[in-house]
Amino acid sequence: MGVIGTIVIGFIVGVLAKLLHPGKENMGFIMTTVLGIAGSVVASYVGQALGLYTAGEGAGFIGAVVGAIALLVVYGLVKDKSGQA
Repeated sequence: MGVIGTIVIGFIVGVLAKLLHPGKENMGFIMTTVLGIAGSVVASYVGQALGLYTAGEGAGFIGAVVGAIALLVVYGLVKDKSGQA
């Protein structure tokens, strides 16, 4: 997959993560895309390392969304702590 495909999939994963995660995160287009790409990368390496799925399987997309949701939770926690300082 090329760079453009990675960005498109990352954006889709980021949007799905924001829709599935409860609460309101004020994130723009670029941050949503970065969140989705990072979630995809993290979930791909972890899922394949654990032997849950191989590259190209549909479970990888689900794992990417779960990874993006996890990063969204961490982002929310970091944002809340920095806002209270």
